[in-house]
Amino acid sequence: MKSASTHAADLSLDNRLAEAQALLKDDLSWVEHALQEAARKGPAPATNAARHLIEVGGKRARPMALLLASACFGPVPEASRHLAVCVELIHSATLLHDDVIDEGTERRGREAARMVWGNAVSVLSGDLLLTHSLLTAQREAPALMPGLLQMLRRLVEGEIVQLRGRSELEVSEDVYAAILRDKTAALFRFATSAGAQLAGAAARWQTLLGDFGESIGVAFQLVDDLLDYSGEDTGKTMFADLRQGKLTLPLVLAVQEQPGLLDYLRAIRGGDQSQVGPLRQRVIASGACQLVKARATGHTTRATEYLAQLPASPARTLLTAVAEQLAARTR
Repeated sequence: MKSASTHAADLSLDNRLAEAQALLKDDLSWVEHALQEAARKGPAPATNAARHLIEVGGKRARPMALLLASACFGPVPEASRHLAVCVELIHSATLLHDDVIDEGTERRGREAARMVWGNAVSVLSGDLLLTHSLLTAQREAPALMPGLLQMLRRLVEGEIVQLRGRSELEVSEDVYAAILRDKTAALFRFATSAGAQLAGAAARWQTLLGDFGESIGVAFQLVDDLLDYSGEDTGKTMFADLRQGKLTLPLVLAVQEQPGLLDYLRAIRGGDQSQVGPLRQRVIASGACQLVKARATGHTTRATEYLAQLPASPARTLLTAVAEQLAARTR
């Protein structure tokens, strides 16, 4: 059961997303239709796995951020719609790949694609979505291709560093921060900066919106890390990070204060899942989750300060509100 405060936070997020949908009018529905079409392009069973993920929906936080960034400077251009599809296809591809790497069993409240069609199909499905994204970007916004490719390299490098951490117990805030910036924040930064660029915004506004995207991306991932300790149904495998012995920030901070927690982590990585519950309780008791929550709030505040320097507009106001609610979400 969710608490009253958790339920209220969920409703607030839903309300903000509904407001964004109203402001963007046809843009989000166009993007959603294009996503569904992209998931159907190609041979089965890869398309089956893609549809399994995309058709269940999601917050569409990245395409929404891109469209709102464009809307800060006038009507959303068609190229922004296409790039909004691109960033969500990239995100979907990473989810299909991540579930294979992490051996995830659930995604968005249903069986992960790998559990239905197997790891090989899930990987190839992600590859298929990624190629759709690249071809669309090359056709609709060729000037953005260098930035898009650089961002994709960062995503891959972040995943590699995180994967390396499975065998090397490097409890380092710096390493974690680098993974966070590359795996999550880079895509948000690209989305908001691209949205401004495609709308014809001045270079200064593009940079500010890129800085906003990176800050909110950091906050978004910090909250994701906290959800692994909440014990609530988030639509993903419960305590997935802990079960994999993944070094997210709550665990990194707790281990810095209590090095003995590494013994639990080593046991989990050795296959002893009975240590997941005790380690989770020790991390919560350490106060690390409160520290991470405070950091997420700080990054959200920084993000809204960047937005405050933009010209006033309904899109800017709503982008601020959506950012605050995404960082405060419980699912």
